[in-house]
Amino acid sequence: MALGWIVAASIAGGVLSAGAAAIALAVRASWVPMLVSFAIGALLGAAFLEVIPHAFAIGEPHVAATAILGGILGFFLLEKLLLWRHSHDAQEAHDHGRSGAMIVVGDTIHNFLDGILIAAAFLQGTQLGVITALAIVAHEIPQEVGDFLILLHSGYSKVQALVLNLVSSAATLAGGLLGYFALQVLERWEPALLGVVAASMIYVAVADLIPGLHKRAELRATLAQVALIALGIGVVAAVRVLLGTTH
Repeated sequence: MALGWIVAASIAGGVLSAGAAAIALAVRASWVPMLVSFAIGALLGAAFLEVIPHAFAIGEPHVAATAILGGILGFFLLEKLLLWRHSHDAQEAHDHGRSGAMIVVGDTIHNFLDGILIAAAFLQGTQLGVITALAIVAHEIPQEVGDFLILLHSGYSKVQALVLNLVSSAATLAGGLLGYFALQVLERWEPALLGVVAASMIYVAVADLIPGLHKRAELRATLAQVALIALGIGVVAAVRVLLGTTH
Protein backbone atom coordinates (compact mmCIF):
# COMPACT_ATOMS: atom_id res chain seq x y z
CA MET A 1 0.00 0.00 0.00
CA ALA A 2 2.75 2.44 0.98
CA LEU A 3 4.74 1.63 -2.16
CA GLY A 4 1.74 2.45 -4.35
CA TRP A 5 1.26 5.81 -2.64
CA ILE A 6 4.99 6.59 -2.94
CA VAL A 7 5.06 5.79 -6.67
CA ALA A 8 1.86 7.75 -7.33
CA ALA A 9 3.02 10.78 -5.34
CA SER A 10 6.49 10.73 -6.92
CA ILE A 11 5.10 10.51 -10.44
CA ALA A 12 2.50 13.20 -9.73
CA GLY A 13 5.17 15.45 -8.27
CA GLY A 14 7.43 14.93 -11.27
CA VAL A 15 4.64 15.55 -13.78
CA LEU A 16 3.46 18.68 -11.98
CA SER A 17 7.03 19.96 -11.74
CA ALA A 18 7.55 19.46 -15.47
CA GLY A 19 4.15 21.01 -16.14
CA ALA A 20 5.19 24.04 -14.12
CA ALA A 21 7.99 24.60 -16.60
CA ALA A 22 5.46 24.71 -19.42
CA ILE A 23 3.38 27.16 -17.42
CA ALA A 24 6.40 29.46 -17.39
CA LEU A 25 5.83 30.09 -21.09
CA ALA A 26 2.58 31.89 -20.34
CA VAL A 27 2.69 32.81 -16.66
CA ARG A 28 2.75 36.46 -15.77
CA ALA A 29 5.73 37.60 -13.73
CA SER A 30 3.33 39.05 -11.15
CA TRP A 31 1.90 35.59 -10.48
CA VAL A 32 5.17 34.05 -9.31
CA PRO A 33 5.22 35.85 -5.91
CA MET A 34 1.67 34.59 -5.34
CA LEU A 35 2.76 31.00 -5.97
CA VAL A 36 5.74 31.51 -3.70
CA SER A 37 3.60 32.89 -0.86
CA PHE A 38 1.26 29.90 -1.02
CA ALA A 39 4.24 27.52 -1.09
CA ILE A 40 5.66 29.13 2.06
CA GLY A 41 2.41 28.51 3.90
CA ALA A 42 2.19 24.92 2.71
CA LEU A 43 5.79 24.18 3.71
CA LEU A 44 5.54 25.75 7.17
CA GLY A 45 2.11 24.25 7.78
CA ALA A 46 3.30 20.76 6.85
CA ALA A 47 6.45 21.08 8.97
CA PHE A 48 4.85 22.44 12.16
CA LEU A 49 1.36 20.94 12.03
CA GLU A 50 2.19 17.43 10.84
CA VAL A 51 5.81 16.35 10.37
CA ILE A 52 7.36 17.64 13.61
CA PRO A 53 4.49 16.50 15.90
CA HIS A 54 4.61 13.07 14.26
CA ALA A 55 8.39 12.82 14.64
CA PHE A 56 8.07 13.69 18.34
CA ALA A 57 5.30 11.13 18.80
CA ILE A 58 7.11 8.10 17.36
CA GLY A 59 10.48 8.61 19.02
CA GLU A 60 12.58 10.66 21.39
CA PRO A 61 11.75 14.36 20.82
CA HIS A 62 15.36 15.44 21.35
CA VAL A 63 16.49 13.10 18.57
CA ALA A 64 14.06 14.64 16.11
CA ALA A 65 14.89 18.15 17.32
CA THR A 66 18.61 17.52 16.85
CA ALA A 67 17.90 16.21 13.35
CA ILE A 68 15.96 19.39 12.54
CA LEU A 69 18.85 21.60 13.66
CA GLY A 70 21.40 19.43 11.89
CA GLY A 71 19.24 19.28 8.79
CA ILE A 72 18.95 23.06 8.56
CA LEU A 73 22.74 23.41 8.83
CA GLY A 74 23.21 20.61 6.31
CA PHE A 75 20.88 22.18 3.77
CA PHE A 76 22.69 25.49 4.19
CA LEU A 77 26.03 23.85 3.44
CA LEU A 78 24.60 21.83 0.56
CA GLU A 79 23.06 24.92 -0.97
CA LYS A 80 26.40 26.67 -0.74
CA LEU A 81 28.23 23.79 -2.39
CA LEU A 82 25.78 23.26 -5.24
CA LEU A 83 24.87 26.93 -5.77
CA TRP A 84 21.20 26.03 -5.58
CA ARG A 85 20.15 29.61 -5.15
CA HIS A 86 18.80 30.75 -8.49
CA SER A 87 19.80 34.34 -7.84
CA HIS A 88 23.45 33.34 -8.14
CA ASP A 89 22.85 31.71 -11.50
CA ALA A 90 20.69 34.57 -12.77
CA GLN A 91 23.73 36.83 -12.53
CA GLU A 92 25.38 34.63 -15.19
CA ALA A 93 22.55 34.74 -17.71
CA HIS A 94 24.89 34.84 -20.71
CA ASP A 95 27.40 32.18 -19.68
CA HIS A 96 26.90 29.85 -22.68
CA GLY A 97 24.83 27.39 -20.64
CA ARG A 98 26.99 26.97 -17.51
CA SER A 99 24.39 28.36 -15.11
CA GLY A 100 21.69 26.30 -16.81
CA ALA A 101 23.74 23.13 -16.41
CA MET A 102 24.27 23.90 -12.72
CA ILE A 103 20.53 24.38 -12.30
CA VAL A 104 19.83 20.98 -13.90
CA VAL A 105 22.37 19.22 -11.66
CA GLY A 106 21.14 20.91 -8.51
CA ASP A 107 17.47 20.38 -9.37
CA THR A 108 18.02 16.68 -10.14
CA ILE A 109 19.65 16.13 -6.74
CA HIS A 110 16.89 18.17 -5.10
CA ASN A 111 14.17 16.07 -6.77
CA PHE A 112 15.94 12.85 -5.78
CA LEU A 113 16.01 13.96 -2.14
CA ASP A 114 12.35 14.99 -2.39
CA GLY A 115 11.54 11.42 -3.45
CA ILE A 116 13.32 10.02 -0.40
CA LEU A 117 11.48 12.46 1.88
CA ILE A 118 8.14 11.43 0.33
CA ALA A 119 8.97 7.76 0.94
CA ALA A 120 9.93 8.42 4.57
CA ALA A 121 6.64 10.20 5.17
CA PHE A 122 4.39 7.57 3.52
CA LEU A 123 6.10 4.78 5.47
CA GLN A 124 4.74 6.51 8.59
CA GLY A 125 1.19 6.86 7.29
CA THR A 126 -0.97 8.00 4.40
CA GLN A 127 -1.92 11.30 6.04
CA LEU A 128 1.68 12.30 6.71
CA GLY A 129 2.70 11.21 3.22
CA VAL A 130 -0.04 13.16 1.44
CA ILE A 131 0.66 16.34 3.41
CA THR A 132 4.41 16.03 2.81
CA ALA A 133 3.91 15.44 -0.93
CA LEU A 134 1.50 18.38 -1.10
CA ALA A 135 4.03 20.70 0.53
CA ILE A 136 6.85 19.51 -1.73
CA VAL A 137 4.79 19.97 -4.90
CA ALA A 138 3.63 23.41 -3.72
CA HIS A 139 7.18 24.71 -3.45
CA GLU A 140 8.36 22.89 -6.58
CA ILE A 141 5.95 24.76 -8.87
CA PRO A 142 7.37 28.29 -8.41
CA GLN A 143 10.89 26.83 -8.26
CA GLU A 144 10.47 24.99 -11.56
CA VAL A 145 9.13 28.16 -13.21
CA GLY A 146 12.34 29.90 -12.13
CA ASP A 147 14.48 27.00 -13.32
CA PHE A 148 12.88 27.06 -16.75
CA LEU A 149 13.43 30.78 -17.17
CA ILE A 150 17.08 30.41 -16.19
CA LEU A 151 17.55 27.64 -18.78
CA LEU A 152 16.10 29.90 -21.46
CA HIS A 153 18.39 32.73 -20.38
CA SER A 154 21.35 30.36 -20.54
CA GLY A 155 20.80 29.74 -24.25
CA TYR A 156 18.67 26.57 -24.26
CA SER A 157 15.70 26.38 -26.62
CA LYS A 158 12.19 25.94 -25.18
CA VAL A 159 12.13 22.27 -26.26
CA GLN A 160 15.56 21.58 -24.76
CA ALA A 161 14.58 23.28 -21.51
CA LEU A 162 11.37 21.24 -21.25
CA VAL A 163 13.21 17.94 -21.93
CA LEU A 164 15.88 18.72 -19.34
CA ASN A 165 13.21 19.63 -16.81
CA LEU A 166 11.34 16.36 -17.45
CA VAL A 167 14.51 14.28 -17.06
CA SER A 168 15.33 16.10 -13.83
CA SER A 169 11.82 15.49 -12.52
CA ALA A 170 12.21 11.72 -13.03
CA ALA A 171 14.70 11.73 -10.16
CA THR A 172 11.77 12.11 -7.74
CA LEU A 173 10.54 8.60 -8.59
CA ALA A 174 14.06 7.16 -8.30
CA GLY A 175 14.44 8.72 -4.87
CA GLY A 176 11.02 7.47 -3.78
CA LEU A 177 11.77 3.86 -4.76
CA LEU A 178 15.20 3.89 -3.14
CA GLY A 179 13.73 5.45 -0.02
CA TYR A 180 11.01 2.79 0.24
CA PHE A 181 13.35 -0.19 0.08
CA ALA A 182 16.20 1.35 2.12
CA LEU A 183 14.11 2.88 4.89
CA GLN A 184 12.27 -0.37 5.58
CA VAL A 185 15.45 -1.71 7.21
CA LEU A 186 16.23 1.56 9.00
CA GLU A 187 13.08 1.99 11.10
CA ARG A 188 14.96 3.26 14.15
CA TRP A 189 16.10 6.24 12.09
CA GLU A 190 12.59 7.34 11.21
CA PRO A 191 12.26 10.13 13.85
CA ALA A 192 15.58 11.58 12.68
CA LEU A 193 14.60 11.26 9.02
CA LEU A 194 11.32 13.04 9.66
CA GLY A 195 13.36 15.73 11.41
CA VAL A 196 15.33 16.14 8.19
CA VAL A 197 12.04 16.31 6.25
CA ALA A 198 10.89 19.14 8.52
CA ALA A 199 14.28 20.85 8.26
CA SER A 200 14.09 20.87 4.47
CA MET A 201 10.65 22.46 4.54
CA ILE A 202 11.61 25.10 7.11
CA TYR A 203 14.88 25.94 5.36
CA VAL A 204 13.37 26.34 1.91
CA ALA A 205 10.53 28.48 3.27
CA VAL A 206 12.57 30.70 5.60
CA ALA A 207 15.95 30.93 3.85
CA ASP A 208 15.03 30.73 0.16
CA LEU A 209 11.46 31.91 -0.32
CA ILE A 210 10.60 34.45 2.38
CA PRO A 211 13.51 36.85 1.61
CA GLY A 212 12.20 37.26 -1.92
CA LEU A 213 8.86 38.52 -0.60
CA HIS A 214 10.54 41.49 1.07
CA LYS A 215 11.32 42.96 -2.34
CA ARG A 216 7.70 44.14 -2.39
CA ALA A 217 7.20 46.10 0.83
CA GLU A 218 4.04 48.02 -0.05
CA LEU A 219 0.99 47.37 2.14
CA ARG A 220 -1.18 45.82 -0.58
CA ALA A 221 1.51 43.30 -1.53
CA THR A 222 2.20 42.48 2.11
CA LEU A 223 -1.48 41.80 2.84
CA ALA A 224 -1.72 39.56 -0.21
CA GLN A 225 1.40 37.65 0.86
CA VAL A 226 0.05 37.12 4.38
CA ALA A 227 -3.30 35.94 3.02
CA LEU A 228 -1.67 33.46 0.63
CA ILE A 229 0.68 32.12 3.32
CA ALA A 230 -2.35 31.64 5.56
CA LEU A 231 -4.13 29.89 2.67
CA GLY A 232 -1.21 27.49 2.29
CA ILE A 233 -1.32 26.68 6.00
CA GLY A 234 -5.10 26.32 5.80
CA VAL A 235 -4.87 23.81 2.96
CA VAL A 236 -2.52 21.66 5.03
CA ALA A 237 -4.87 21.88 8.02
CA ALA A 238 -7.81 20.92 5.81
CA VAL A 239 -5.99 17.90 4.43
CA ARG A 240 -5.21 16.81 8.02
CA VAL A 241 -8.90 16.94 8.85
CA LEU A 242 -9.98 15.13 5.68
CA LEU A 243 -7.41 12.36 6.07
CA GLY A 244 -7.47 12.20 9.86
CA THR A 245 -9.06 8.77 9.91
CA THR A 246 -6.36 7.26 7.63
CA HIS A 247 -3.39 8.11 9.88
